Amino acid sequence: MTSVNGAHALLATLTANGVTTCFANPGTSEMHFVAGLDDFAEVHGILCLFEGVATGAADGYARVTGRPAATLLHLGPGLANGWANLHNARRARVPVLNIVGDHATYHATYDAPLQSDIGALASALGWHRSTSASDNVATDTADAIAAAYGPPGRIATLILPADVSWTDLTTAPPTWPVASRPPLVAPDAHELTRALDALRSKRTALLVGGSALDAEQLSLAERIAVATSSKFIVETFPTIMERGAGVASPERLIYVAEFATAQLKDFDALVLVGARDPVSFFAYPDVASVLRATDCELIDVAPPGSDTRAALQALVDDLGAALVAAPAGEVPSAPTGELTTRSLAVALAATLPEDVIVSDESITAGAHFAGAARFAPRHSWMTLTGGAIGMGLPLALGAAVGARRRVLALEADGSMMYTLQALWTMARENLDVTVVGLSNRSYAVLNYERQRVGVIEDGSTSQRMLEIDDPPLDLCALAKGQGVPSVRATTADELVAALRRSYATPGPMFIEAVLPKGLN
Repeated sequence: MTSVNGAHALLATLTANGVTTCFANPGTSEMHFVAGLDDFAEVHGILCLFEGVATGAADGYARVTGRPAATLLHLGPGLANGWANLHNARRARVPVLNIVGDHATYHATYDAPLQSDIGALASALGWHRSTSASDNVATDTADAIAAAYGPPGRIATLILPADVSWTDLTTAPPTWPVASRPPLVAPDAHELTRALDALRSKRTALLVGGSALDAEQLSLAERIAVATSSKFIVETFPTIMERGAGVASPERLIYVAEFATAQLKDFDALVLVGARDPVSFFAYPDVASVLRATDCELIDVAPPGSDTRAALQALVDDLGAALVAAPAGEVPSAPTGELTTRSLAVALAATLPEDVIVSDESITAGAHFAGAARFAPRHSWMTLTGGAIGMGLPLALGAAVGARRRVLALEADGSMMYTLQALWTMARENLDVTVVGLSNRSYAVLNYERQRVGVIEDGSTSQRMLEIDDPPLDLCALAKGQGVPSVRATTADELVAALRRSYATPGPMFIEAVLPKGLN
């Protein structure tokens, strides 16, 4: 390069900070960034055919690496298209950096058709800044990376006008700025004392989540629970959690509010480590929004952004909590015969290889998987943190790029249709992703939710709003159309065979698991 423009300054600063993966759906305003990729071989630009794929992939990448990937989005509509999966990433409290191209600064006054308030869209996600001059790009980029790292739950968005991108810097700096990652917050001594008192003297539940879900921290939490005869619970939708043989397996906080309330009703204290005070996912008639009892003492030892490992270790040390032997169990045998939600779960568990990452957006059809895989080979499990469906395939894509491990995506048919384009990028990048499309031809969870909110009448019109079988979706054909080899399984035997073949074959594979219609 004989000169350095704003796009080059951005790419150089990303490289200096180790942000070397960019999930992109670019447009005209981002062309100088795209052209700059030819000069920065370190930055891996990955084309996504929809912005919601790019943002969901950045979430998956961050979950498995702990580092931000960049997204490259086109103006306000591009950010809006990616917003739902940025919501999930914000709830996962992982670092993500959005780079959003904007009209040239002098062009904004003309209110061109794509003109919008990008800052307003970005503000609900967290930190945002529009870069006003090419000489500011490097420092603004470093500030954006620092913002992406913390505090958790804030997504960083850097808005880059086109003329700032194409204009040369007055003088290129001798070195590119490097953002400092904020240190973890030390556990609060007062909250630790309160927690110790409750654990020793009260009926207490220990609720873990967030960054406290690797095998080492789960073991620490289990030691605390066993030493104090406390209940050990994990949040309903973990960002990423280690599971399988030899890993402590806490009870999961139940999604259904009435059941979760019963789960927590007998406790005098609830100790939080990396988790939030649990509330109902939705409001329901005559059901409390807060799930713990009204007189249950809340003790927040390690809020998100805290050093959860230090908090757990301090409690273990003060309690003198002994090591706990890993529970023994067996992997279930591969099932045969009819394919139901139960035999599906057993088939998944029986064939699961070591060190797989599971992206779970199975909604209702995969409800039995977590229990069936309790003693399966060790694996990582990612779930739908923010509730905005369309996460599963992009999350799997990003995890496969970040970890370079086999990923198993459990994807409901209705949710799959939100971000189907992720399959194309999996094929383009030749990623080792096994997708199991769970075909029950229904928004089955909504049938259940309809009853929970008190709508019990079965009208043909309302029922048709919850079914997706007229016309039926041909999931295999859709996957093949994206370049992914596909097979349909209608029995447990066929599913087991397809899973084993996929795990033994490099690259992506799609398996349509045909289940009984609706919830089974």
